[in-house]
Amino acid sequence: MARFGLPALLCTLAVLCAALLAAEPKSKSCSEVRRLYVSKGFNKNDAPTHEINGDHLKICPQGYTCCSQEMEEKYSLQSKDDFKSVVSEQCNHLQAIFASRYKKFDEFFKELLENAEKSLNDMFVKTYGRLYMQNSELFKDLFGELKRYYVAGSVNLEEMLSDFWARLLERMFRLVNSQYHFTDEYLECVSKYTEQLKPFGDVPRKLKLQVTRAFVAARTFAQGLAVARDVVSKVSVVSPTAQCAEALLKMLYCSHCQGLVSVKPCYNYCSNIMRGCLANQGDLEFEWNNFIDAMLMVAERLEGPFNIESVMDPIDVKISDAIMNMQENSVQVSQKVFQGCGPPKPLPAGRISRSISEGAFSARFRPYHPEERPTTAAGTSLDRLVTDVKEKLKQAKKFWSSLPSNVCSDGRMAAGNGNEDDCWDGKGKSRYLFAVTGNGLANQGNNPEVQVDTSKPDILILRQIMALRVMTSKMKNAYNGNDVDFFDISDESSGEGSGSGCEYQQCPSELEHNATEPSGKSANDQAGSAGGLVRARPPLLAAFCILLLVMQREWR
Repeated sequence: MARFGLPALLCTLAVLCAALLAAEPKSKSCSEVRRLYVSKGFNKNDAPTHEINGDHLKICPQGYTCCSQEMEEKYSLQSKDDFKSVVSEQCNHLQAIFASRYKKFDEFFKELLENAEKSLNDMFVKTYGRLYMQNSELFKDLFGELKRYYVAGSVNLEEMLSDFWARLLERMFRLVNSQYHFTDEYLECVSKYTEQLKPFGDVPRKLKLQVTRAFVAARTFAQGLAVARDVVSKVSVVSPTAQCAEALLKMLYCSHCQGLVSVKPCYNYCSNIMRGCLANQGDLEFEWNNFIDAMLMVAERLEGPFNIESVMDPIDVKISDAIMNMQENSVQVSQKVFQGCGPPKPLPAGRISRSISEGAFSARFRPYHPEERPTTAAGTSLDRLVTDVKEKLKQAKKFWSSLPSNVCSDGRMAAGNGNEDDCWDGKGKSRYLFAVTGNGLANQGNNPEVQVDTSKPDILILRQIMALRVMTSKMKNAYNGNDVDFFDISDESSGEGSGSGCEYQQCPSELEHNATEPSGKSANDQAGSAGGLVRARPPLLAAFCILLLVMQREWR
């Protein structure tokens, strides 16, 4: 019995070796990973055909993997491009809305002024003929100043309108008193009586109030649309920091390295990464919402008492009413002026008759019929424009706090919100267990996925916050009917360097929430390395079994 003990033992060991070898799984194919990798335009030679040891991986979990070092590096670049693309799409849509509405509103306003000037010119040519033609530069100057105010804002509307009525009074006073000669000094004295005598009735006071409020509101509203457009444009160009980039790689492509090409990131996992990478954009939320509210307030004014269309469309009628009022009260006005400024010098007899025949101002205003008036500016109306913009403004509210969720709702970035069990959590196919952090820089201290330096707000974002704050203040002034001194928004809100919540030098870095070993690798990385060692043992075991079989033959 004893002499058969060793052979029996060797046979038993050989059987066990064969069983272990049979149980050892074959190296998994990476064909699907390789196919998707090549489909993105990368070199197929980077991708292994079967799993390899993953000790070379720096970010993705180590262990047996379908990713080479070159693949991890290219996936890192790709993940940043994917992130930039999705964020850009979200922001570009909003930016395009504000850009198109600003363009439409600007086009409407300028065409409204053109139509009003044309209407007045046509009407006054028909009504007053040569007398108007001789004094038409006065009205051209009026519309020129209104246009200059809208374009540059460098016009004091109240002073400009007061000057218009004073100049009109001088021209009218000469026409209704054409038998007299007036020096420039005398006409200056006449101008001083404009407020006291009210030769044009109450039209100048009412028109000054209406024009000032309507123009201030319209210009401020248009400027607000331009500021919103520019703010969105400036902060939509994102550039992830190193820590954010690592988190993006882990989220979007490390699953491929494990062969899980069809498993998408968990929605909450994506949310934490987006809130970390877009932390600075989240800080726009407060001032952005205040700005939107102020825009909506001015929009209500434009629909009501500050409606610039209702002011400019009949401005020719209002000015003509003022002229008729001066005609009807010319005798009383002249007498009071003569009392205050002294009697004027009569013209020589020959010049008097000629002056009267040339300057008789007896024309009466003939109102246009509706079908004769110009077509609506820009093929629309202010009410329709404002109604449309109000709807878009309401939709744009809370845009920045919703941006991370909207990015993660994109099917390219994460699994659906309802798919919580079969999704990628950064390590494997599982349920994501961490809570979602809040929005904004201050809430990122406990972000489990992205390490963010909460002590360094982004300079560009701070500039955009200031631009919104200044514009909100101007909106409130316009709402109250106060004139606004405009500056060049593009200079004050422009920024250098980074373009947004991650184009910054300090955008998120990954917070390693796993326990860290002395070697510097996380517990997850250590586990991956251990897995590699376990799977490296079968070849050694096979060699040992072969050695036993050789020994058995020699013993025999």
